[in-house]
Amino acid sequence: MPAKPANPLRQGAGTVPREAWLRKHADYQRVYREGKRQSLPLMTYFFATRSLEDRAKHPPSDPAASTSRVGLTAGRVLGNAVARNRIKRRMRAAVRQHRMELTASVDVILHPRKTVLEAEFSQIERDVLRAFRAVQVACAGVGSDSGIG
Repeated sequence: MPAKPANPLRQGAGTVPREAWLRKHADYQRVYREGKRQSLPLMTYFFATRSLEDRAKHPPSDPAASTSRVGLTAGRVLGNAVARNRIKRRMRAAVRQHRMELTASVDVILHPRKTVLEAEFSQIERDVLRAFRAVQVACAGVGSDSGIG
């Protein structure tokens, strides 16, 4: 009989591998410096394509996995620690639902707005999906404006 996972909330199909998240300050700074910025009703997002040497330094553990990475920010302007953590939890859940839309080798940073606290989860999912699709279109060379509508 297979062993049960230690924490079922942290295991399973809904999890995002550790290497799929932006974690280093230098990576965030590179996206801000070299990337593009777009806005949606619930968030602003930044994205930049990943270089070949960066992909070689941080390969995915699963070769079939996407080489995209996602980062979240939640500054003090969004509220106290409880509010910021709730915003981050909701954003991470939406990212988990739609991460597979990102097939390009790209880094994306999501800056949620305070309205994420009161928004329906379906609205958050819709904006995350719109952001990911717009990034895909922009990375495919079609243009960054055509995927945002």
